[in-house]
Amino acid sequence: MNMNKRCAAEFFGTFWLVLGGCGSAVLAAGFPELGIGFAGVALAFGLTLLTMCYAIGHISGCHINPAVTFGLAAGGRFPLRDVLPYVVAQVVGGLVAGLVLYTIASGKPGFDAAASGFASNGYGAHSPGGYSMGAAALCEIVMTGFFIFIIMGATHKSAPAGFAGVAIGLALTLIHLISIPVTNTSVNPARSTGVAVFQGEWAVHQLWFFWVMPIIGGIIGGLIYRYLWSDRPQQPAIKGDAA
Repeated sequence: MNMNKRCAAEFFGTFWLVLGGCGSAVLAAGFPELGIGFAGVALAFGLTLLTMCYAIGHISGCHINPAVTFGLAAGGRFPLRDVLPYVVAQVVGGLVAGLVLYTIASGKPGFDAAASGFASNGYGAHSPGGYSMGAAALCEIVMTGFFIFIIMGATHKSAPAGFAGVAIGLALTLIHLISIPVTNTSVNPARSTGVAVFQGEWAVHQLWFFWVMPIIGGIIGGLIYRYLWSDRPQQPAIKGDAA
């Protein structure tokens, strides 16, 4: 598959992830009496990823996350020359989804993205549970590292065929169930960027953190999995071998 089509797939996949996951948080999580809460938001993120794994996994590998792209490159499962185009497509997809979500949410009288937080990620005073920067950093690094580890294992040629999307989607759900109270869960710089720009205040100032920590975690996860399989033949670094 040529790079333009792969990047288009990454754009649409990231768009769906941000719209589905952050949209559930902005529009449905706190809805009076029928709000879906943390568990519903966690499931929404997992479902968006699971659906895209099967929709575009065979086209681009369904990274839809810069930390995944960096992690797979570190793990020897994705060519370094393709990292930048993928990341650009992911960020643009996230931003367009943020714009669509902002437009929808603005249709409610009194909506204020800055005051509501607009599903943005934060630490310290902007952590849902008031967690410190250090706690948030450790959480994002560990969660992203395990996410990449699971992705590489689930998509390995020795893993049961056809079930990778389920394992990866459930992994993202579990990650959110654990870490929403800590950082509102990033593990994905494109997801963080897509809403932070429209929150427009503290989320933009803290955005660097949700680029650096997930990418560090992703690289660590990729390197650990690569080490575990270092005595075995490496899979070809091709499209479609990740999610």
